[in-house]
Amino acid sequence: MELRVLKYFLMVAREQNITKAAKLLHVTQPTLSRQLMQLEDELNVKLFYRKQHNIELTDEGMLLRRRAQEIVSIEEKIKEDFTSDTENITGLITIGCGEAIGVKRLSKIVSDFSKSNPLVRFEIITADSDTIKSSLDRGTVDIGMLVEPVDITKYNFKKIIQKERWGVLTRNDSPLAKKAFVCPEDLLNYRLLMSNRAMVINEIENWFGDYYLKLQIAARYNLGYNLVHFIKNKLGIAFCLESIDEMRDLTFIPLKPKLESGSVMVWKKDLLLSPAMKAFINYLKDYSMM
Repeated sequence: MELRVLKYFLMVAREQNITKAAKLLHVTQPTLSRQLMQLEDELNVKLFYRKQHNIELTDEGMLLRRRAQEIVSIEEKIKEDFTSDTENITGLITIGCGEAIGVKRLSKIVSDFSKSNPLVRFEIITADSDTIKSSLDRGTVDIGMLVEPVDITKYNFKKIIQKERWGVLTRNDSPLAKKAFVCPEDLLNYRLLMSNRAMVINEIENWFGDYYLKLQIAARYNLGYNLVHFIKNKLGIAFCLESIDEMRDLTFIPLKPKLESGSVMVWKKDLLLSPAMKAFINYLKDYSMM
């Protein structure tokens, strides 16, 4: 399987039209069609549904698109890593981060580092902690900011000291919005939107205790950005971190007893670092996280 053919495939998947893709790739349509058929033969799957005016990806095609995008991304990172400049550090650093107050500190670190290393570029990917860990393991992300609780035994890390509170996010007209804090029994009559991360679920179960089995869970989520729309449309109230509440025109009420989570910066152990990553890691290690 050639990288060139995977790039052809990605272009066709993007354009959903072989003729348009061929023009953009500067190849003839018969040549492109033949390459795609050979790719299907090699993988022994059907990648496209061919229609009169366009094409659609099959399930196998969508899987290949995801894998091909990862492969092409790694190729681009390799090129960036080995771009040499005798006077300045250059390269691309891919950072995966979740939705947490630790992003404020991370953004300050990246900004300060960039002032003295202006030729280093960053790619910021937002995802939940489990997805970021998978991306770290595959090599498509260089460094990640994970929200605790999280298993970091196979990574080098530096903790961000600041923690943030868990609570519930609700409409301003909810009776809960008038409370200074909420206890487990306060939430029994409400439909809840809850995290789908296993380690977070364990923490939440421990906080609720015996009340957990009585909860009305309306939905599970991995990232909180879109929760505001479901809350405003009365699907339920969100059990979430405080940082999700910023500028959402909703009310956040902390929990009692208090439940908090921190954030941690992680990168793979025993990894040969590019010059850009080596400089950034050294900068991160010396940076005050207070």
